[in-house]
Order: sequence, then structure tokens, then C-alpha cells
Amino acid sequence: MSKRWRIHSHDLARIEALRRAADIPAVVAELLVCRGVTDPAAAKSFLDPKLTALHDPGLLPGCGLAAQRISDAIASKRRITVYGDYDVDGISGTAVLWLCLKLLGAEVGYYVPHRADEGYGLNGEAIRTLAAERTELLITVDCGIASVEEAALARELGVELIVTDHHEPGPRLPEAAAIVHPRLPVGEYPFGALSGSGVALKLAWALCQQASGAKRVAPRMKDFLVQAVGLAALGTIADVVPLVDENRVLVRHGTESLANAPTPGLTALMNVAKITPRKHSDGKMRLDAEDVAFQLAPRINAAGRLGQPQLAVELLVTDRPERAEELAQYIDGLNATRRTIERSIQLAATKQAKESFDPAEDAALVLADHGWHPGVIGIVAGRLAEKFHRPVVLISWDKAGVRPGTGSARSVPGFNLHAALADCGEYLLAHGGHAAAAGLRIEEHQLAGFRAAFCELADARIPHDQRVAEIFIDVEAPLSAFTLEAARHVERLAPFGHGNARPLLCTTGVTLDGPPKPLGSGGHHLAMTLSQYGVSLRAVAFGGGEWADELAAVDGPLDVAFRPVINHFRGRQSVELHLVDWRPTAAAEPANQ
Repeated sequence: MSKRWRIHSHDLARIEALRRAADIPAVVAELLVCRGVTDPAAAKSFLDPKLTALHDPGLLPGCGLAAQRISDAIASKRRITVYGDYDVDGISGTAVLWLCLKLLGAEVGYYVPHRADEGYGLNGEAIRTLAAERTELLITVDCGIASVEEAALARELGVELIVTDHHEPGPRLPEAAAIVHPRLPVGEYPFGALSGSGVALKLAWALCQQASGAKRVAPRMKDFLVQAVGLAALGTIADVVPLVDENRVLVRHGTESLANAPTPGLTALMNVAKITPRKHSDGKMRLDAEDVAFQLAPRINAAGRLGQPQLAVELLVTDRPERAEELAQYIDGLNATRRTIERSIQLAATKQAKESFDPAEDAALVLADHGWHPGVIGIVAGRLAEKFHRPVVLISWDKAGVRPGTGSARSVPGFNLHAALADCGEYLLAHGGHAAAAGLRIEEHQLAGFRAAFCELADARIPHDQRVAEIFIDVEAPLSAFTLEAARHVERLAPFGHGNARPLLCTTGVTLDGPPKPLGSGGHHLAMTLSQYGVSLRAVAFGGGEWADELAAVDGPLDVAFRPVINHFRGRQSVELHLVDWRPTAAAEPANQ
């Protein structure tokens, strides 16, 4: 579907004032202003976020109480289990707390539920099993804030419960010994968008302070916390929380920690994924956040999606290099399997969507089939939501017809999935998640009613003029502007991710030097050379394989929207453009914001 281009309007006087006051290059000032950063002090803080900018864990609601209850449990030799979610955020947060508790001498284990068999969050059967295995204190990571009934069961079984989570609280909070959450009504924490692993890191920090008897922790605990910042950065990047405020600090310093002090498991996984740290403009070695997002995180996620999340936790916490290598190789194999399954579902779901979707009338898509792997449908739902610019729900029915359907939903800007599913609750067995991503369980006979209600809500809440995907472009400039020096200036705005996307730029009147060439297995990506006024640059369209025939058929110049990156190959650096969108030059003039 075609996209609407919006180019950011520029206040040249404000850009020049920021350039002078902050002593930064003009392109950096221009991109900061696009992000709403106009104060010189804020600009310096953005470009060089200090670890000291992290908020004290004592400010986090419930954190001090939870640290005290856990310390008491350690002192009295009570058995503790860390219960984490099966995605990267939950797995990395589980690793943070387990490693911390081990360091403090606790008798501790970890438990991660099976995605298909147990579903998201706390479940009664697991609590009963853990209670029978002598667990006396249960600590959740990245789940539990909506587990009211399960908390009551834990209390009934004599299991003390501490909830650490970042998901949206419901109308009732679970009865727990402590709840650690950045957006509790009782608190005023300065930053509410921490990931689940970010919350776990804050609790680990508080535990280390308590064990040290001071705000300044003991040296061995400091070393652990540096490594834990790397694990929290992994979860923060993977969970697509906004990379601003504390999250930006965590990811900047966490990617440095991942480069310089990774666990044996992450070292092995980086080797398998063939990613290496790079020296950045400040002279420090870091992983790129995009390498974490697209290389490390999908491999860890594959273990959870394919029902083996315990292995992913073991990979992150093992101190044995041989075992780390074995686990990394196995998890890499799971990821290859996940990709194959994902491609199959995407083809089937796209076919179903094209057969049933009317872009002029339909405000949402609800697709279902038997046998779609429930651990992978969320990825496909996200891709379809991006492709069609509509909220998408994918539902997998059990082939045997024994279990209810499992659904994953992904949204578009302006449509709150969490609220919409709550409003359709009469058709669902369960649901939960965020405004942008959610999950559900449903009986097959309720599908028609749910589809009608969900699509009706989307139709009422998404205006017709917002059903066209928009891309927001920072700057329009000729290809000649994208020198290696300019690209290095752009890199100063890293880490890039949700809330701080890699700058998107555009130019007009470029030509293709020959037809685009397919890249990757199955030709899912394209490579091409773009030329303009005697300047030629290589461009890659990731996931743009379907553009091949259209681009080859274009007779004339193109407008292109792209993200400039520095390509590192055999010790050499060059500017490469990652193509985001294109159109024939005569199609339309870019619209300004």
C-alpha cells in the first residue's frame, strides 16, 4: 500500500542557535531539532548519556520493600524461584535477578512457562508445582501485574509473591508481598516506560545496595551490575520500548557492556550470529543496538517461541564456555526453524488477507487458521500490520480441536489494542498486553462475533484519513550530502530504536543503475545502485523483495526515502542506504509537516 510522505519543517534559526551553543555539526543540530531537542544542555545529555542519569532504585514503587523481603528470604535460607516471561525481555530480566540472587548466596531457581501449553504470565498449575518443589518465595519478571487469581492461589499455598512488571495494571492489583512497577498509582516514578528487564535491573541494584549497606555497592557487585546493564539493554531493545530517558542510558551503556563484559553465553551467541563490537565516535567499543535487535534478540526469542525458553535463560547465566557454545549452536538452529515456519505462515496469512481485505472499507484484519504455530504468529501479525497499515489479529486453532485458539495482535499508531480487546472481552477467554501488541485466547465458535466487534471498534476509532501509512522524513538532501563524515555525524544520535529511530531522509530524481538484484535466501531483500548528479551509492531494501518487478519496470527517475548507514566490510567503511520507500518522481511532491 502506498505511503504518505511527511517531511519535517525546519526552523533554520533554531538549528543554527543549537549548533553554536552545543558546538555540534549542523546536520546533528538539524536532526536533534527534528526530535524536539532544542536546549543545548539537553542536546549534550542526549549525545552523551551518563550512567549517573539512571534514577535511584529507591524511587521505584515497591522496590525497597521487595529488596527487604528478598534479603530476609536469603538470610533465612528460603527457597526462591524467579518466574519470567518467555520473550527476550522476560528471559534477560530473569537472568539478571537469578545471577544477582546467586551472587548474594540465595537458594534460587528459575521457571519460564511454555508459550503454547501454559500461555503468558503466572498460571495456577505452575504455582502448584513450584510450591510442591519447596518454593517459598516467588518473584515474577515481566509478568504478574494482572494475575489476581494466581496471586490468591500462591497465598493459599503459602508461597510469598513479589511481582515485578511493566505491563499495564488492571482495575485490581494482585495481593502480593510487594509489587515493583514504574507506573503504580501510588508512586510518581520519573520514568514510566522501563522494560521488564529494566525493572528487574533496578531491583537487583537495590538488592546490591542493601547487601553493601550503602548506596555505593561493593566491587564484586559493581562488576555484576555492569554486566547486568548489558542484559537489561538486551531486553529493553527487544521489547521495543522507547529509547529515551533511562532506556537510552541503559542501551548506550548496555551495548558497551555487551561488547566488553558479555556473559559466556552472549559471547557464544555473538560468535554464532557473526556480529562484532565496533569502535564508535567517542572511541568506545559497543555493539550496535540494531545488531542486538535483528541478530541476538531473534535467536533468544526463538527458544521462547518454539517452547524451550529455559534453554535461553541457561544460555545467559551459564559460566561454562563449552555449555554456552553448545546452547548457542542449538538456539541458532531453533532460529532457523522459526524463520522457516514464519515464512510459511506469512505466505498463508498474506494470501488470506488479500482475498478478504478491502482497503476502502476494512479498518482491521482478523485472520485465523488451523496449525499456525502460536509462537510465531505475533511476528507475522506485526508485518501484516505494517504492510496494510491496519490493526491485525492472527489466531491459531489447535489442529486437534482440543484447546482454544491462541491469538496475537499488533496495532498501528492511534489504536489502543489493550482497550479494544477489553471492549471485546465477551468473546474472549483471556487477553492482555500493551496498546501496540497483545495476546488473546478464544473459542472457535466465537470467531465471527469477535471479528465483527473488533472491526467495528477499529472502524469507529481510526479515521479514514489515518488509514494510510505515513513515513516521517527528517531531511531532504541530495546523494552528494551523504559522505562518510556526514554518516559518522548521524551515528552520534545512536542508539537507534523505537522512540529514536535512525534518521530517515529522502531525495528526488535518482536513477537505477541496472535492475535490482535479489539478496538472501528466497530473494526477500534487494540490492541496487542509485545515481544522482554523478554520485552513485549502494542501496539495500530489506524485506523489499516484492518490489523487484515494479522497480525494474519503472521508466524514469525515482524519489527514495532511506536511512544512511555505515557499512563495515573487511576493514573498510562506506556509506550505504537502507531503502524504506520509493515512488516515481512524477507521482507526488512530498508533503511537509
